[in-house]
Amino acid sequence: MSSSTTDTPAAPGRHKAAGAEQVTPVSAPTPAAEIHPLFVASIGVRWRDLDAFNHVNNSNYLTYLEEARLQWLRHVPGPWFDEQSMPVLAASDINYRMPIEWPAQLHVELSCERLGNSSITIGHRIVDAEQPERLYSDGRVVMVWMNPATGKPVPLPQAIRDAVEAA
Repeated sequence: MSSSTTDTPAAPGRHKAAGAEQVTPVSAPTPAAEIHPLFVASIGVRWRDLDAFNHVNNSNYLTYLEEARLQWLRHVPGPWFDEQSMPVLAASDINYRMPIEWPAQLHVELSCERLGNSSITIGHRIVDAEQPERLYSDGRVVMVWMNPATGKPVPLPQAIRDAVEAA
């Protein structure tokens, strides 16, 4: 295979090594106008969320997303888990768009991207509560309902389907 002169240039300050694999570019953010939220959670940034660079550590974004999903699930009318059916996080995708600094009040917007037989793909956006055009992060997670005794997928609870349809 011959090399092409149309390769994507290396990021500023970095040199592309010969034969180096190219990084897949981060997808463009979904415009807020295209989002049909299932739920919007309000979350305050805590001092302890900061890292050595004085902004929210990337691992805390996952905590904010988990908290938002749990807030949404608490609002789902009807049973969404029991001894034979519980949600687990199967995949997560986070695009870090800009650092979150303290103090900040956040809105975590959740939307349904896909309903499967036993899973739901939940899109998420973390934005500034006072300036919603300030997008800190976006992406998606896949939650699968499974039987905890067998580890096998089970059908998505009707309460989840109904909650998505009602949104």
